[in-house]
Amino acid sequence: MTLSNGVTTNTAGRGTPLVVAENLTVGYELERERKLLTALTNINLTVHEGEFVVLVGPSGCGKTTFINAVAGLLQPWEGTVTYQGKPIKGTSRDRSMVFQDYAVMPWRTVEQNVRMPFEFRDSGLSNSQIDERIQTMISDVGLQGFEHSYPHELSGGMRQRVGIARAMVTQPKLLLADEPFGALDAMTREVLQAQLEKLVMNAGQTVVFITHSIDEAISLGDRIAVISHRPGTVREIIDVNIERPRLAEGEITRHPEYGALREHLWGLVKDEALGARGAVA
Repeated sequence: MTLSNGVTTNTAGRGTPLVVAENLTVGYELERERKLLTALTNINLTVHEGEFVVLVGPSGCGKTTFINAVAGLLQPWEGTVTYQGKPIKGTSRDRSMVFQDYAVMPWRTVEQNVRMPFEFRDSGLSNSQIDERIQTMISDVGLQGFEHSYPHELSGGMRQRVGIARAMVTQPKLLLADEPFGALDAMTREVLQAQLEKLVMNAGQTVVFITHSIDEAISLGDRIAVISHRPGTVREIIDVNIERPRLAEGEITRHPEYGALREHLWGLVKDEALGARGAVA
């Protein structure tokens, strides 16, 4: 475990930079109040190929704003955010999103939901190749036998599996996940954490993942970026040097590094949460 006191860490041995945010400032226009709200300010963060980066911080600190900017859904006010060295101007097949609230289409079956990405962009695959990839992905997330079921016939955990399958079926280079397990019960959450870790490891994907759970951050992340209260900035980046797979066997909480890492993270997040409350007060 390496705890850094600044926003830079030792990047030796990491892959090629994939996403680079430099002095990134992003916000929103509040039409009713007729004012601008700065969500993120002066964000400096590099995500390398094959890396699993987790963002933690108090509610409203701008975590979702950051991945929306990486997805191409928001444009910077100041600074830059690049993907493979080029400014992000819009969405791309290379970048997929998993949302917190399932976001599956209720009128479509599991198979039809997972097929959606192929309906909007030319994948270059034949129909038979697309069918094979969809079936493989449905099996990989444990939904075989439910291909023709509708979302209302599935549990919350199963609906979230549909969202994961849909995001990963095109084999994106970068997976963006906005607290995808936040609405699930503890047992289902642990199962899907382990499943996501396995899928990402097998695919060699890069992930930017948001969570409010410190335990989830440690379980999944290669690095954890702690975001300050709004306007959010990177307070600290922490390396998690715990071998993988972490979740397939045994309890990660028994790892000798776990306790100190959790305590350090909890202290940072608690300070930022208290700071956010003070700012509101």
